Amino acid sequence: MAAGTLPARTGLAARTVQPRQSRHRRRNSVEAQRHTVRIDPLGRDIHGEAERIRELGSSATLVELPAGVHAWYVSEFDALKELLRDPRVSKDPRQHWPPWQRGEFRDSWLLTWLDRENMLCSYGDDHKRLRKLVAPAFTARRTAAMLPRVERITGELLDAMERQARQSGPGGEPLELRSAFAHPLPMNVICELFGVPAEQRPEMRRLMDLIMDTTLTSEQAAQTAVDMHAAFTALAEAKRAEPGEDLTSVLVSARDEEGDALSEKELLDTLLLMIGAGHETTVNLIGNAVQALLTHPGQLELVREGKASWDDVIEETLRWAPSIANLPLRFAVEQIELADGTTIRQGDAIVSTIASANRDSAKYGSGAAEFDILRPGGEHLSFGHGVHFCLGAPLARMEARIALSALFDRFPKLSLAVPPEELAQVPSAIAFGYAKLPVRPLG
Repeated sequence: MAAGTLPARTGLAARTVQPRQSRHRRRNSVEAQRHTVRIDPLGRDIHGEAERIRELGSSATLVELPAGVHAWYVSEFDALKELLRDPRVSKDPRQHWPPWQRGEFRDSWLLTWLDRENMLCSYGDDHKRLRKLVAPAFTARRTAAMLPRVERITGELLDAMERQARQSGPGGEPLELRSAFAHPLPMNVICELFGVPAEQRPEMRRLMDLIMDTTLTSEQAAQTAVDMHAAFTALAEAKRAEPGEDLTSVLVSARDEEGDALSEKELLDTLLLMIGAGHETTVNLIGNAVQALLTHPGQLELVREGKASWDDVIEETLRWAPSIANLPLRFAVEQIELADGTTIRQGDAIVSTIASANRDSAKYGSGAAEFDILRPGGEHLSFGHGVHFCLGAPLARMEARIALSALFDRFPKLSLAVPPEELAQVPSAIAFGYAKLPVRPLG
């Protein structure tokens, strides 16, 4: 269902809503239905949707996410940045979201996102404790130590691509870049870091794709939760039986030797977060950067002429086409009034609308929607902000830098195999990337 504004009811302030009371009232609330913008669960026009919401004129707008979840869509950069670092905003639905406390939405796609006990869904001291356990895995030293592995995996994937391209010939079947390169690179890197055996990696990929799917039925969501528990239990048990030098073994040891530091559910949910977030965003970052450069050849030429760097490409891609467009969910611990007077009430849900904020013309000027790798002041919110800033950001940037440089060095005539308008987005209101990216490596 495409986004659209429903007719407003005269005499009622659309920017202020009471927290929802029950599923029955939620479904029958004329007030909510008439004042809500509905978000397309398939994410078919994420940037167009964001632009239409920004044009409503408020820094935050009430939207309806898939499955009837009402949340505040914060369309302005400065407003979202403030909320991301505001201690009055929580990520723990168990403490701060009344609908979740009442048992609502547990039969929806949100089950795989919110029924978690890891640092993504925690607040205050719990968040500090869980983040402290994971942070040592992503220090600058550890990230630098991963560089040879990333280069090796990149080279192996490019060798396979070159063999396939030469067998097909210049006019043969195109090569699908997402499955051949953009996905296996970060997946293999994070799986090596966490010691995931090769035979378990296809299941990890399947589960990560399902987590991003905002159209899951209640049965599919429940089965995905069961399958995730089974997969990460199997991984943890394998490391208990045969510990290694990987980070799963380190976390299992922390759980078994210091039980008060990490519960079993926290262990499994932390592994899910680290392996999922550790590859999914980088998959889209690589794919989005390749698409952007191939559709903006002048920008690619700036890199080839030494007038811009791969870091410039990465930061502008993160801003212009963030891997995660809308990140669910945060919750108001107490009433919050935004600078424009919009009131977010205690218990209201908030979606981190990164794609919208990253193209806010109040922040980036009239050219906010343009891809410009020489753009001054490259600040963006694609890795979050504040206490939940992504720990894996340096690793993602390093992987993308190596991948893009090596890809365009190996295949200087790389081109899209279909017109840009035929590229289909990943069907998700959360992720922003291309489901397939057919290319011709040899031109």
